[in-house]
Amino acid sequence: MSLPPGVRRTTVETPRGPFAALEALPGSGMPDRCPALLVPGLTGSKEDFLAVLETLAASGRRVVAIDMRGQYESLGPDDESAYTRAALGADVAALLSALGPDPVHLVGHSFGGLVCREAVLGGARPASFTLMSSGPAAIGGQAAARARALRDAIPELGMAQIWELSLEPDYLGRGVQREIVAFLKARTLGNSEKGLARMADEILTAPDRVDELAKHCADTALRVLVIYGEDDDAWDPRAQAAMAERLNAPKVVIPGAAHSPAWDAPETTAAALLALWSDTERTLK
Repeated sequence: MSLPPGVRRTTVETPRGPFAALEALPGSGMPDRCPALLVPGLTGSKEDFLAVLETLAASGRRVVAIDMRGQYESLGPDDESAYTRAALGADVAALLSALGPDPVHLVGHSFGGLVCREAVLGGARPASFTLMSSGPAAIGGQAAARARALRDAIPELGMAQIWELSLEPDYLGRGVQREIVAFLKARTLGNSEKGLARMADEILTAPDRVDELAKHCADTALRVLVIYGEDDDAWDPRAQAAMAERLNAPKVVIPGAAHSPAWDAPETTAAALLALWSDTERTLK
C-alpha cells in the first residue's frame, strides 16, 4: 500500500467542500497535457487506482483519484440526501472545475460511473468520459444481493460489527495480506454509515440513462470509452458491451481482470485510458 514515486496524498478544495485525494504528477513535475479525475465505486476509495497512477501521470499529466463525499478520508454529513447520485454528481462537477482550467478526462469506476454520468448529464464538460466496470442501470444478480444486504445491515449492526462478523473473516480466509486487511479495515470504518447505506440504495435503484447520454455525446462530441474486465462479476459483461453499442462508443475488455481492472491488470488498463486521452487531445487542439 506504499505510494509509488510521484504520488502524494492531498486534499482538493471545492465550493462543495474538501475531498481527500491521491495526486500523481509526471517525473518533471510539470504536466503539459490535460489532467484526469478518477472516481471510485461504492465501497471503494482513491486507493483502488493506486496501481495505475504513476503510469498515467508519466504521459505528462496531473492525475487525481478521490474519495467521494463520505468515503474513507473525505468527510460527509449525516444527511442522506448528500449521497444521492445527483448530489455526488454535483461534487464531481465541482471537482472537474477545481482541476481546470484545461479540460479534464473523467473516469468513473462501478457506482462512480453512475455518479459521473449524472455529472455529465447535469452539464459538466469533461475532455472525455470513461465508464469502467459500470453498467447501464441498477446493479443486478449477486452484486445486487450484496448491496442490498449491506444497505439493510448497516442500520441494525453498524460497520464495526459488519467488519468483525463478515468482512474480516472473509478477507483472512481468502489469504489477503494483513497489511491490506489493515487498510481495508480503516477504509471500511472510515465510511459514513448513512452515506454508505444511501449509496447502496442508489446503486440498486439507478435508472437506465444510456440513451440520454448517447444523445448528449452526439450533441457535444464527447468521447466515451467503456472498459471492463472479462470476468466482471458486478454488471454482466454482455450488458456493458450492449451499453457501448448504444453509446456508439469503443469498448475495451481487459483479459484476466474482474470488476477492478485498474487493480487486476493495471498496465493494460492504463494503456487503454492513455490511448483514449491522447486521441481526444489531438481533436482538442
